[in-house]
Amino acid sequence: DSVASYDLIVLGGGPAGYVCAIRAAQLGLATAVVEKEKLGGVCVNIGCIPTKALLHSARVANLVQHELTGLGVTVEGVSTDYGQAMKRSRKVSEQNSKGVEFLMKKHKITVIKGTGILVPGRKVKVGSEIHEAKKAVVIATGSRVKGLPQIGLEINKTTVISSDEALFLEQTPGTMAIVGAGAVGCEFADIFNAFGCAVTLVEAMPRILPFEDAESSEAVAKSFAKRKIQVLAGAKVLKATVGPTGVTLEIEAGGKSQMIEVEKVLMAAGRAVNTEQMGFKECGVELTPQGFVKVAPGTLETTAKGIYCIGDVAGPPMLAHKGSREGVVVAELIAGQHPHPIRYDNVPSVTYCHPEVASIGLTEDQCKEQKLGYQVGKFPFSANGRARATNETEGFVKIIRDTKYGEILGAHIVGGHASEMIHELAVARENEYTVEEVDLAIHAHPTLSEAVAEACLDSMGRVMHT
Repeated sequence: DSVASYDLIVLGGGPAGYVCAIRAAQLGLATAVVEKEKLGGVCVNIGCIPTKALLHSARVANLVQHELTGLGVTVEGVSTDYGQAMKRSRKVSEQNSKGVEFLMKKHKITVIKGTGILVPGRKVKVGSEIHEAKKAVVIATGSRVKGLPQIGLEINKTTVISSDEALFLEQTPGTMAIVGAGAVGCEFADIFNAFGCAVTLVEAMPRILPFEDAESSEAVAKSFAKRKIQVLAGAKVLKATVGPTGVTLEIEAGGKSQMIEVEKVLMAAGRAVNTEQMGFKECGVELTPQGFVKVAPGTLETTAKGIYCIGDVAGPPMLAHKGSREGVVVAELIAGQHPHPIRYDNVPSVTYCHPEVASIGLTEDQCKEQKLGYQVGKFPFSANGRARATNETEGFVKIIRDTKYGEILGAHIVGGHASEMIHELAVARENEYTVEEVDLAIHAHPTLSEAVAEACLDSMGRVMHT
């Protein structure tokens, strides 16, 4: 029951929590992180990192099976092995998790293994020990996959699985339905299809990637159709019958109902935040009606003085990089600094399926809803020299500018490496550059990034290469 004392205690060692701890340590605060599993959280261990490793394997599988003809490379007797790809993805995750362990040691941050429970008076109980934070406690407990028990889709880890189980399969099932076509659903559809599984993607909203620009969704749906991934959008799962070796789904789409039989269902329809049985209520930490922890805008302090909250559990967007930035800001506030406020309208969003989708700012529909005066500029990769040379001609860059000043309201990229190209526009928006100023920067030729400059030109009616 001894009391160990720190300046700051962080609950959770994911991308929000561990980054907060590092920044706090850099600023001279004695810091501890409480983590019950591996450091790095969902992102490093069973989320962002291993899925990107698998997507790389999927990309190579598609390349070898469908795109080598004509490149002057012949490969014979190609076969795929999901188990092997999975093992490699675990190795990549391990490296990253060990990397976080190293960073904790480097910054002399104490890692406390176990489940932390808040105790009034800025204290945290782990097992039978109580640890005290002199300055603040930061909640960074993250989120988990949720099922849809109301229609019979409770995750049973065998026939109804989450991304957690999908990342440990030794082989791909013959057939799979993926419920939810956001980033996670689309990424797994890409992976399993590349490894020979017949995939049906089911989305309740009218289109896949429903929060992206409508043109981006359409481009991915087209690409998926080419690869024989069956997409059912505007589809409602009415009922699921779960058997020992498979699942039958009754789905209503386009006014008619149909039955689908699959070996496995992968649940990718949203996440639940981890707020239960952690002493939040007893310490006066209130939740919002949506179930997130209630935080003060700007400071991220909860309704309990000296307790802050960051990452998924503090509310959307539920993205690792948003959590990391919140971690930095909170650490700086606690250390008495005046950090730059976070621009939540300038957090990039990326889906890493092929073609990749990346976006920042407003979609065209949102511009219409807000009755903004805007002009769209678009440039297809099919007209870009580098994209032709590397056989990555799917997709486009789309930039939405404000008619009056040329301010960039939103940017949407679909194509190979979209995730890497979006940051030019993130920097532009963060610093209030106009489309003219993005074009003034000379873009190297031939590069995919030239499409960004061309889309800017197009939004001013001056496109060069189409």
